[in-house]
Amino acid sequence: MTAAPKKPSVGDKQDKGSDVQAMFADIAPRYDLLNRVLSLGVDRSWRREAAREALAFAPARVLDAATGTADFALELKRRAPQSEVVGSDFVPQMLEIGRTKAASRHLDIRLEEGDALKLPYPDGSFDSVTCAFGFRNFADYARGLSEFWRVLAPGGRAVILEFPPPRAGLFGSVFRFYFQQVLPRIGGLISGNAGAYTYLPESVLAFPPPERLADLMRATGFRTRYRLLSFGIAAIHVGDKL
Repeated sequence: MTAAPKKPSVGDKQDKGSDVQAMFADIAPRYDLLNRVLSLGVDRSWRREAAREALAFAPARVLDAATGTADFALELKRRAPQSEVVGSDFVPQMLEIGRTKAASRHLDIRLEEGDALKLPYPDGSFDSVTCAFGFRNFADYARGLSEFWRVLAPGGRAVILEFPPPRAGLFGSVFRFYFQQVLPRIGGLISGNAGAYTYLPESVLAFPPPERLADLMRATGFRTRYRLLSFGIAAIHVGDKL
């Protein structure tokens, strides 16, 4: 029996790229099922909201960074069939699942291997760049934002959909308990990799609060706004490159 990959470090400025890559390769076959189970299906509505923001100005070319199994890239293409949608990720096993899904839904997207901290695209290549639930796995948040800025054309938009740390208060306490105590048990049982689903809550708790991520985006040059979804479980950050 093969041992599960090492659990990655959490937070910013961490040397975790290879560990993140190995972990997601290990859980790829059950990744989509777990997303539905663990979010009770609410993640679909979050993606719809983020897609509206990303497609607001009818972008001709869209990049979905850290696309995983391409759920968000496929949502973008379904909503904007006229747009060219490219999904990039550094986990080939996740991309293969995404290609199968795209073929079954008859949606024409490009899924390519690439590191979000060193995107393999020229400056100004895209009108919109998105990242759904992958940004907190980056080893360097500022570098990731710098790459988003670089590949965006002037007037382009970056949209980040992510889990912020639970806020203070009763709902935040309940969600924190679910995230730390219940989710790892369910995720470990279904995926066979308990470490991946202790990493998930740990990575969320170590992630910057929305105000801090907005500051990082402004420091990169973006004009930024954000809004919370489902009582703060998720957040959409929008950055415009003026």
